[in-house]
Formats: sequence, C-alpha cells, structure tokens
Amino acid sequence: MALGLTPQEIVDKKEYQLLTKASHWERVSLSDVASVQNGFAFKSKYFDRYLGIPLIRIRDITKDCTEHRYTGEYEASFVVQKGDILIGMDGDFTAARWQGPDALLNQRVCRVSLTTYHFDEKFFFICLQPYLKAINAETSSVTVKHLSSKSVGDIPLPLPSLNEQKRIVAKIEELFSELDNGIAALKTAREQLKVYRQAVLKHTFEGKLTAKWREENKDKLETPEQLLARIQQEREARYQQQMDDWKQAVKEWEENGKEGKKPGKPRTLSFPELPCVDDLDVSNIPNEWFWIHPGHLVSPEPYSIGIGPFGSNLKVVDYRESGVPLIFVRNITRKNYVDDLKYVDFEKAAELHAHQVHPLDLVITKMGDPPGDCDIYPETEPTAVLTADCLKFRVFEDYADRYFYKHCINSNFIKKQLGLITKGVAQKKISVDRFKTLVLPYPPFEEQRVIAGLIERAFETIEKTEKDIESQLLKAETLRQSILKKAFSGQLVPQDPNDEPARELLARIKAEKGAEQEKAKNTKKKPAVKRTRKGSKKVEGAAV
Repeated sequence: MALGLTPQEIVDKKEYQLLTKASHWERVSLSDVASVQNGFAFKSKYFDRYLGIPLIRIRDITKDCTEHRYTGEYEASFVVQKGDILIGMDGDFTAARWQGPDALLNQRVCRVSLTTYHFDEKFFFICLQPYLKAINAETSSVTVKHLSSKSVGDIPLPLPSLNEQKRIVAKIEELFSELDNGIAALKTAREQLKVYRQAVLKHTFEGKLTAKWREENKDKLETPEQLLARIQQEREARYQQQMDDWKQAVKEWEENGKEGKKPGKPRTLSFPELPCVDDLDVSNIPNEWFWIHPGHLVSPEPYSIGIGPFGSNLKVVDYRESGVPLIFVRNITRKNYVDDLKYVDFEKAAELHAHQVHPLDLVITKMGDPPGDCDIYPETEPTAVLTADCLKFRVFEDYADRYFYKHCINSNFIKKQLGLITKGVAQKKISVDRFKTLVLPYPPFEEQRVIAGLIERAFETIEKTEKDIESQLLKAETLRQSILKKAFSGQLVPQDPNDEPARELLARIKAEKGAEQEKAKNTKKKPAVKRTRKGSKKVEGAAV
C-alpha cells in the first residue's frame, strides 16, 4: 500500500529506462508546473444510472462515458471537461485524457492541470505515464495499491527547452500515427479470425464441410434409427454388466460378514426422448444426422455428467499445495492445467469422487455471458476435482467423438442456446438439468471423427495466425517503448543551438512559481460556487 521511495529516489535507481533524461536537460517537480486536484467524495445516495451529471470513477477514466451519474449538489471546481488529464489513484495508476462530456471528479481520481506556459501540455502528458508506472512498481501492497497526490506532485519531470519539447511531440505523433495504424490493422485481423473460426463451425455443423465425404460413403452409413438403437442396446448391456458386478460385490460383502460399507447400487439407466426442434431456431442438417440431447451421448460410467461441489463441501481451507489438482474456470478458459494450481489431499478427493474429472473428459464453464466455454482435460494430466463453477461431461467414446463435441459446444449455435436457457437467471449459470436440455447434432461416428480432424487442422492454421498477430502486437509495443526511450534521452530529434538552455527555463519556472505562491498568501479565498440538482448556482456563505 505504501510507496517506500520518493519519486526522485526511484529515478536515482536508474532501473526504469523511460525515466532517463538527456544530459542537457534539467528536471522540474510536477508541482512546479502543474496543479494536482483530488476528487471529491460525492454521496452515494445521489448516484443514479440515468439522471444527473456524469460521475467519473477510476474505472471510467479511459472511457468517454460513466457508469454512474450524480443528482446532488456539487462545486463547479470539480467539473471535468473533455481533454482534462486524469489519474486513477488506486490499482494501476493510469493517466488518461477525459474523452466524455462535462463530468464530476470523484474521489480516488485526480486532475492534473498545467499552470505554466513553459511546459508543452502534450509533452507533459507523454512524460506522465512512465513515472506513474514506476511508482506503481515500487508501491508495496497486500490488497489494492494507493497513490497519493503528494507523490504525483513530487514527480521529477524531464525539462528540455520549450522548442525541443514541441519537436519531440511532433516526431512522436508522426511515428505513433504510423504505429497505431499498423496496430489497428492487426487488431482488425484478430477479430476477423474470430469470425472465421465461427464460420468454420457453422459450416461444419450444417453438414457442409463433409458433404462430399457422405456422398462417397453413403453405402457404409447407418440410418439415424439404426445408430440410436445400437447406442441404446450398448448402454443397456453396459448397465446390465454394472448390475452383475454390483450383485457379485454385495455377495462378497455379505460373505465377509458385511464388513465395511455396502457397495452402492448403480444408478437406474435412463435414455431421454429425442428432442423436438420445431420451436428452436436450428439449421437444417443432413438426412444422415439427427438431433439429440447430451443424455444420449453420456458415458454409462457413474458420475459421467455433473458439476463441482457446493461451496460448503469444498472450502478454501481444504486447499493444499500438493495432492489432487482442482479445476477452476480460469483453467478451462486459458486451457492451462499446469500453472497456478490448487490441490486437495487424497482423502478429500476420495470424498468428492462424484466430482472427479478424468483425462479426456469435457470440462465446461458454468458461468459467463453466455457461459459454456468447453475444453478437453488433457490426457497427460492426473485425475482432478472440479470446483463449483465448472461442469464435466464424459461422452460415450464408442459412439461420440469428444473433439467433435468440444467444438460443437463452443459454437455460436450452442452458445445461443445457453444464453436462452440461462435467460432471467440472476447469475448466468448452467445447471446440470439445463445442460441436459441442449440440442446437439449427431452425425455418424466415423463422420464425427472426419469433421473433428478437419476442424482441428483449420483451427491450427487460425491459432498460428493468431500467435503471429500477438507477436507483431508485442513488437509494436516494444517499438513504442523504444521511441519513447529515444525521446527522453534526447536522441529522437536534432538539437537546435538557438534553443533556450534548459537551466534558464528552469530558473524562470521557479521564479514564477515563487511569485505565484507569494500572491496566493495575500489573496482572499473566494467562496465556493455550488450547483444544485436543478443546475442553478449557489454561493457558499452568500445570502439566499
């Protein structure tokens, strides 16, 4: 929470490249060239979503609108105008120019305004963020980092001559304009890849991707009715085997004097009706395909579909540094099951056996807007345990290709269904019962494998392109930092011997600051002007 070093001491460490300055420049405290105004603690009872004047909170400073408005009285001095420089005083210490309409300066946001003509405002703004970033890095914190207005005022800004400041700004704007155009093109390409990815899935799940394959294999394909009957027969056979195994286990338990817990009876076999799609906005599918529910595909093994345990059954106090890994939403969305893991001990994992995930199970996020990000738990990872906001789905691998259904669940067609079945729910969460109502396409098993292979190859190309784009964006940011480093070290623009020496400029700034402070001592403070909720002015202390 506290800044252990002064801004000048941070500069003196020489660990931050963008805090350097050219040898012929000087340094000047920010408070000598600018004022720092803290925001006001406006009363939350006057906050409104629609009425009143916009209220700028930390989360709003980089935007052109605010989440909240204010309907109470306020002093005119706290009104922020477009172009004003704001700093978030908590978290990342971000500086930004306000891009929205007139708004109020709320607490934990400060406004920085130049008070001299000897410092170019654009150069001032360019200088600001590297110092804030360094202060942030040097601020220790257990929870949220806090920045003081004193630390802002103590920032030792670089001071070239005014003419050199303007030359630097012009060159940076020229170079950044080219860079920003390139970055915008890369980001557009990245968004287009997302569209292309969904286009591939749409094409696939309408049967168009494998139309030629079906034509070439039409004599080898079972009808939907034959497929469904075979799946049901196999499930019944598996269930009967489970019942036989259970009876044998009970017999042995009884012969051993009923020692220990009685073996659990397998759950009753259920096979849902085929879905009615008349009321659904579904695409036409090939005649060889049919619509099913997840219950038609689920493995006959016990606990093949389910969610993580309720909070009371798995608490933070149960977490360990080793043991059986836990799967969180972040693991699924990042497709990463090796970094930043939490564990439970083996005894707790056994207690939560119904929530265990085995390699190659489908794992799905229960939350989101819409929820339903799906991944395959890697074959190389050990058995794990789900956490509360995750769902698992183990497919009947003799009849369903897990890779096909991973992509199916991640398609917009399924996302749309998930949005509908969680509509009106306070937190958009998928329950097991809601998940079981999904309508999924079912192609012949061999075709599922062909489709999965085609999708994987197409997505490999997309992912390679995405990585190339991310690499180019990273290079662009590195180039941006390189430009700034050159600028602050005096190497970006040529020197002009006719420029006023920086030391003389600093002396004038100091003299003017001293005169300003002396004048302030002898000037009576004006009464604050307030505005009422109706917009009329009210002068504090004046007769009404």
